[in-house]
Amino acid sequence: MFRLRFAALPLLLAAVLVAAGTAAKADTAIGVAGPLSGSLAAFGEQMRQGAARAIADINATGGVNGSPLALQAVDDLCDPKTADAVANQLAGRGAVMVVGHLCLGASMAAASVYTSNRIVEISPGTTWPAYTDQRPGPGIYRLAGRDDQQGAIAAAHIVRAFADVPVAIVDDTSPYGKELADATRRAMNAAGKREAFIAQYEPGQRDFAALVERLQAANIGLLYIGGYPTEAGLITRQIRDAGLDLTIMGGDALVTNEYRDVAGDAAEGTLITFAPDARENPGAAAVVRTFRSTGIEPEGYVLPAYAAVQVWAAAAKAAGSNDFDTVVGALDQQRFETVLGSVSFDEKGDMSLPGFVIYTWRDGHLAGPDTVVGQR
Repeated sequence: MFRLRFAALPLLLAAVLVAAGTAAKADTAIGVAGPLSGSLAAFGEQMRQGAARAIADINATGGVNGSPLALQAVDDLCDPKTADAVANQLAGRGAVMVVGHLCLGASMAAASVYTSNRIVEISPGTTWPAYTDQRPGPGIYRLAGRDDQQGAIAAAHIVRAFADVPVAIVDDTSPYGKELADATRRAMNAAGKREAFIAQYEPGQRDFAALVERLQAANIGLLYIGGYPTEAGLITRQIRDAGLDLTIMGGDALVTNEYRDVAGDAAEGTLITFAPDARENPGAAAVVRTFRSTGIEPEGYVLPAYAAVQVWAAAAKAAGSNDFDTVVGALDQQRFETVLGSVSFDEKGDMSLPGFVIYTWRDGHLAGPDTVVGQR
């Protein structure tokens, strides 16, 4: 479920290629590219599980245009250089479509490889606007909301629920954090509410005493954080340790257990924008039951990854061919029924479904949602 566009993580010694099965010669290769190791491995595994289940279900009904699908999963380490390498590996293995990537640097780097090799890429979690605004060519899509949309829903909630409360906005200077904070501030200002102050901090920073003092001096009632889990968790914990009674709000990156673990009990009550829970969609009921019968809870990116394969398969069937141009034509022009709901794409490759709702950290898990805002 969380739509992360994480900055590049340290590059390990080599890219790790994990094949879920060896494709037969007549098989159609479907790639899954995401973090299958490291701190975000749980999300990469969710993507792999979703795509694998979709492929199994499609193969059970005869595959696509007479060809069974075969999963090829690769570990991009959430790193741009690794993503470039594994994207080329998938191209060499004949992949016609890739479910991925998750982290923003990896997604942007791989998109150019897929475009040049005429491979469809559908990301279940990249929310940075530039992913589609600056896509290198056709065939690049996302089944996730955008950070500017996250900012809009956050701002709408702030204006409605914190109308008379002083608000501060901080970010970590990263493309993700700054874009999210700026989008929230712009939408909030457009609605007539001004922030008490804005500030930035450095990625990796550990001591936020100066920020805490400034929050206290300005009598801030809500702090919006554009950044990643570790620093956001430290800020939240240090605010509570100082005895400040204010509300923390942030983007989808804070959905992680890492934020909860770093912040501890201080995470309670944090407001977070994140994707709607696809498990509640009536059209997903049968697939959800199947996952649960195999011991898999289809949370996070499981169902978005499943939907990515669904969409490509439906487009290929409608086109009567797995050829890139005909499939892209169908993806650009048609609407598809998926476990996420009825999906179409605009001229940029952004989806038509509502992108975000507001959740609250309660008792160690997400509660909600409270509000839905559509993309168009």
